[in-house]
Amino acid sequence: MTRAFIFPGQGSQAVGMGKALNEASPAARRVFEEVDEALGQNLSRLMFEGPADELTLTANAQPALMAASLAVLRTLEAERGLDLARDAAFVAGHSLGEYSALAAAGTFSISDAARLLRIRGEAMQRAVAPGIGAMAALLGPDLATAQAIAEEAAQGMVCDVANDNGAGQVVLSGHKEAVERAMVLAQGRGVRRAVLLNVSAPFHCALMAPAAEAMRGALAEVTMRAPVVPVYANVTAGPLTDPDAIRAALVTQVTGTVRWSESVAAMAEAGVGRFVELGAGKVLTGLVKRIAPSASASPVGTPDDVAAYA
Repeated sequence: MTRAFIFPGQGSQAVGMGKALNEASPAARRVFEEVDEALGQNLSRLMFEGPADELTLTANAQPALMAASLAVLRTLEAERGLDLARDAAFVAGHSLGEYSALAAAGTFSISDAARLLRIRGEAMQRAVAPGIGAMAALLGPDLATAQAIAEEAAQGMVCDVANDNGAGQVVLSGHKEAVERAMVLAQGRGVRRAVLLNVSAPFHCALMAPAAEAMRGALAEVTMRAPVVPVYANVTAGPLTDPDAIRAALVTQVTGTVRWSESVAAMAEAGVGRFVELGAGKVLTGLVKRIAPSASASPVGTPDDVAAYA
């Protein structure tokens, strides 16, 4: 069965993630050590022991989630004989997970991925002062309806579609006043529920332009190679293999929409029958099952998951 390996984004972090794998797998342990060294921080201890509020900080959560994902990948390679170039048709990741996917596919090193995600997280946090922005999840509408609501709510402010997660889940991002206005407008337009998200900044909207420029500079200084398998980019919902195109997509991704629903549907249309989520949690597994019900999806994040992988 044709497989795609997928990598989770922010929100999947939890204290204790990767701890059991670190204790059981030398390959996983080497990943956590590499990330700690690259950042000059004992990030792995924060992952394993908390506190949760510190782990949830964007600048910590982003490299931590990448580390958890790559630790699983390296363990599968060492213990189950996984060869991404042979066994995967595509890789993809949700938001920061795209960096995990690219590191998995060899576009850049784990150390470079960790440093880039630290820069990305800090730049996103700096881009908008606290209290200015917000994000809200709309449950029930299709993408076109959500886009129309966002456009009507903007009224000269920023209100953009941040994530098209599929299965009737669309996330809006922008100025808090505009996002709250969108939540009111959503009532009676096929939206079952509108939920203000507990996030530290309004990600994937035009307000993140300063962070996009920071990433343009950071990415220009990193050596990037062609991935061993095509990477589905969030902003194009299509496969990329050219390093320059990948670099440009990562810059655009900071302010652009995460087109997750389209990406999964396109991979399924291209013949993917099995999606394997590597890392913390199983958020993407649930989304895939609703976006592409004919495909199978499963998470791999613990020693038991690794042992059961086939």
